[in-house]
Amino acid sequence: MRPFHVMAKPIGAACNLRCDYCYYLPKADSLGLARNRRLSDAMLEHFVRAYLESQPDGEVCFSWQGGEPTLRGLAFFLRAIELQQHYRRAGQRVSNQLQTNGVLLDDAWCGFLRRHGFVVGLSVDGPAALHDASRVDRRGRPTLSLVQAAVNRLHDHDIAFATLTVVGQHNAHAAGEVYSFLTEQLDARVIQLIPCVEPLNFAAQAPGLRCAAAMPFANDAEALARFVTRQSVTPVQWGDFLCSFFDLWHQRDLGRVVVNLFESAIVQLLGYPALQCSSAEQCGQAVALEADGSVYSCDHYVYSQYCLGQIDQQGLAELVDSPQQRAFGASKRDSLPGACRLCPYLGLCWGECPRNRFTRANNGEPGLNYLCTGQRRFFKHALPELVDMARVIGNQLVTEHKVGQRS
Repeated sequence: MRPFHVMAKPIGAACNLRCDYCYYLPKADSLGLARNRRLSDAMLEHFVRAYLESQPDGEVCFSWQGGEPTLRGLAFFLRAIELQQHYRRAGQRVSNQLQTNGVLLDDAWCGFLRRHGFVVGLSVDGPAALHDASRVDRRGRPTLSLVQAAVNRLHDHDIAFATLTVVGQHNAHAAGEVYSFLTEQLDARVIQLIPCVEPLNFAAQAPGLRCAAAMPFANDAEALARFVTRQSVTPVQWGDFLCSFFDLWHQRDLGRVVVNLFESAIVQLLGYPALQCSSAEQCGQAVALEADGSVYSCDHYVYSQYCLGQIDQQGLAELVDSPQQRAFGASKRDSLPGACRLCPYLGLCWGECPRNRFTRANNGEPGLNYLCTGQRRFFKHALPELVDMARVIGNQLVTEHKVGQRS
């Protein structure tokens, strides 16, 4: 068995917020993914049984995302827990992750999450001036106060949580403010950063459907700006944000706070696989389950040509191990342009996420990542410190191994 990961969407695209950079709601409308569709009880049982049957012994993690998954209600998740306990093998340990905007996290929710050991991912983009600029409810009202109330409840119930911050035009200029707010005001110990990158007319620019001749050159800032939404971060902004964020983390919170991008780079320098698919050589081991039971190659590839099948009609492991999905995963490595293959940071970046490969290199070769300039700036800036940290950790691992052998 090859372990793989499923991002399950029990409520589909339904959400109680209207973030102005959201790619999912508009895509759901265009592709006919019903906002009000729910993962049925029967389909939930198909999923839980198939997922546990297809995973090796050890920890099996269920990830619940959306839309806003808490809209599906507590009863749904109670049933999920029952099914997990019923279908898990003796050698399996089940864990759960919930990615949420936090708006509905009252004491009843927090009590449930605490009892069943959920790890919570909380979406928050910084202090009020930054967060509320983009993350508003259906009536356009700010939401940060609701997020802060959720954080207080999570702390009160002793629930581990990670913050997930989208970096776009609304906050890319304020890395220091974002960092201080997350670590000091929210006391976040795990921070995830995601760049907001969305081409205009995403249906026409769907991954795999892009016309190479229409791709802008990576060094043409004006053309790039015309190619993506106004909310998207620019490559230069992304690089500057990461450099500033890294410096603050390295100075203040090394060993206390985990930042996903930095942690993965250190692990890769130690010779281990990347901790996130965007930094890995290949992908394809993280699929998306939509509310109608259809499985897609990736959350960012929910297009008809990337639909692998239905979980109530085919085995989940069969879908993930299909020739179609294997080819999808290998294409991340195989489609790298020459500029990437010659890059000194290839082993840390691997061309980032394929969905962002819609620019051309200086020689006209297509398929260069939109964020390339920013990625290179960050690695050049942070690599000396990252190498030092990896060396220290590597020495500690060697010492612990020797001690373990002697004992």
